[in-house]
Amino acid sequence: MTSTAAADPVRRRDPERTRRDILAVATTEFAANGYDGARVDEIAAQTQTTKRMIYYYFESKEQLYLRVLEGAYQVIRELEQTLDVAHLEPVAALRRLAEATFDHHTTHRDFIRLVSIENIHRAEHMATSAALTDLNQTAIATLSEVLRRGVADGVFRDDVDALDVHAAISSYAFFHVANRHTFGVLFGRDLLDPSRHDHSRRIAGDLVVGLMAQHP
Repeated sequence: MTSTAAADPVRRRDPERTRRDILAVATTEFAANGYDGARVDEIAAQTQTTKRMIYYYFESKEQLYLRVLEGAYQVIRELEQTLDVAHLEPVAALRRLAEATFDHHTTHRDFIRLVSIENIHRAEHMATSAALTDLNQTAIATLSEVLRRGVADGVFRDDVDALDVHAAISSYAFFHVANRHTFGVLFGRDLLDPSRHDHSRRIAGDLVVGLMAQHP
């Protein structure tokens, strides 16, 4: 009996663990090779299971990819909820959201690669997931409330909405991972150099707070 076959009965008794293992390996595989290049056989081999079992849990390669995308976005949305920015004054709340996003994006590099891959595919897979749309509304709702309080306090301008700010926060953090290699070749600086992390993180906060500042 092969090790894969021997493992299957055990995995059937712990389906949640099996799903988690498959999703973890699939995340790395899709991030490294893209949707088209990723191989379900490789995911099966690395999880000591079978292609048949992967399809039993996820139905198809596309559904597995969607679960990977949903899981990747869920991580950052859950992180945002733990920040509890409702108890901070608006400027501090906005800075915390920006810095937390920077920390997340630069330490969850597979997330950036997955988003880049999905953009190459013009979000054709993502568009079929209602869960992703619902999941990401929480980020905008949280940010909208911070901006509303800041406008009410007279510290934020009122002509920039939450989607604008979300794009600004994400863009700076995203750039550090997506453009790391080309930027390094052109300018000789590693954007993910650990010694520069705190400096870049602070800039992330400065940029978005500066964007929203209500000038006299």
